[in-house]
Amino acid sequence: MSVTAGRITGSTSDYLPELRLGIDNLRAHKLRSLLTMLGMIFGVAAVVAMLSIGAGAQQEVMSFIEQLGVRNLIVEARESADYQSLQKIRKISPGLTFQDFRVIKANLEGITASTARKRFTPTKMLPRPQSDVPVVYGVSPEYLTIANLRVASGRFFDERETEAGAPLAVLGEGAAASVFGADDPIGRYVKVNDQWFQVIGVAGPQLTVQSDVAGIPAQDRNNLIYVPLFAAIFRLEDGQSQYKDEIDGIYLQLQSSAGIPAGAALLRGLLNVSHGEAGDFAIVSPAELLAEQRRTQRIFEMVMVAIASISLLVGGIGIMNIMLASVMERTREIGVRRAIGAKKRDVIRQFLIETTIISLAGGVMGVIVGVGLSQLIGYLAGWSTIVTTTSIVLAFFVSVAIGLVFGLYPAARAANLDPVKALHYE
Repeated sequence: MSVTAGRITGSTSDYLPELRLGIDNLRAHKLRSLLTMLGMIFGVAAVVAMLSIGAGAQQEVMSFIEQLGVRNLIVEARESADYQSLQKIRKISPGLTFQDFRVIKANLEGITASTARKRFTPTKMLPRPQSDVPVVYGVSPEYLTIANLRVASGRFFDERETEAGAPLAVLGEGAAASVFGADDPIGRYVKVNDQWFQVIGVAGPQLTVQSDVAGIPAQDRNNLIYVPLFAAIFRLEDGQSQYKDEIDGIYLQLQSSAGIPAGAALLRGLLNVSHGEAGDFAIVSPAELLAEQRRTQRIFEMVMVAIASISLLVGGIGIMNIMLASVMERTREIGVRRAIGAKKRDVIRQFLIETTIISLAGGVMGVIVGVGLSQLIGYLAGWSTIVTTTSIVLAFFVSVAIGLVFGLYPAARAANLDPVKALHYE
């Protein structure tokens, strides 16, 4: 090391020589520097990858909840799995009925749209679907507004056709592709159980999730067939329908999301009275679900960062060990610098510059590895991953901070060396 390069005057212009000196020192020990960076690289990569996977999963669920409508309230029937449990429930509750629907509409203020729902899973269907048999939803035209459903082609049935129980059907995007392939389904017919329905429309794509969400069963919402409510009840009722609720779902849209908590409480009270506290229904409030999901996401992110930060701590310990070894190797150099006028803070700054270089380089490479790793995991596992700016900045900042913190002790130890003893150190 030359005296000119090593002289520290404390001026801003001398930071560049110190930076060059730090880089030269690290380049002189390339393998050691790379191994030191590995802890930071893997730590940052773990933070970025884990947060991107978590963000992808949470975003999928939150988008699904938002699609349900933050001004909506949904009542889902909890139908009994066997006859014995059904008989037990029927002694207390008649199940979800049109009477419940009428009472709710009469007592709950601010309702702008509402519909009951009757759901069926066909036992047979023509033309035969290429994948899973679509589920039939019997609803009223107001379902379009409540579910924010878009008709991609054709039209939806109207109120008059619903009241008449007209044999009409609107296919979900997935159901149309499964039943008719690439052909245009408008005007064609599908046979559900023993009833023929004319296809008058195809719905646009809907978000879906692979697991139950707060009482809403997991279901491919693109693999649905929408028919008029009374067509479903009068044309598709079978021998097993007597063991089911009269209707199995109620959708309500309120004028404002501000009234959702009070509306949900009133709704629960009305149904508990008519159902004798049987607990055979679930009330889903997308607005409350969304708020809860956001809280869960924040907690999840903090936990993931805490877990991944363990790798960063290991990397920080690695930096400390290497820098302590570097202090021992460069004891005589430190003595020379102190002898020609360098102060303790100048020595501290020199070593902190080197730890910062290691942290910065490790952070940059870690971000690159983390982004690539998250995309690879998403591709191989079929998961949705989202690399957010927040995760990159957080991981990068934590890596640099840990590098600086763990570099302070070696730097202070170097600065506290006795110049006379350091000059005679062999």
